[in-house]
Amino acid sequence: MKAAFEAKEFPAIESGAIGYMLSKQGYLGDRAGHWHPHVMNFVPQSEPARWGANLPDSPIVAFSDPVDRVSVYLILVHKWSDGSPDSGDGGSH
Repeated sequence: MKAAFEAKEFPAIESGAIGYMLSKQGYLGDRAGHWHPHVMNFVPQSEPARWGANLPDSPIVAFSDPVDRVSVYLILVHKWSDGSPDSGDGGSH
């Protein structure tokens, strides 16, 4: 991956890439299972605290992936795509 980035085989991610994870049927894998409804913002790798992420009482959770050179900011929302409120249990049913 590093060599491919250095050779410009992969373009740098552009700011503005967004993913919507609003379905109750969403599944993040065996470890995380179902989670809360959220919007994901993908940006070039940056420090999560710059956006107020991962701070006490912040609605923003973030992680940086140095291999893919991207940071992902997950902004929690209060309703699922069907309009029902997030019960706080991650949407498992």
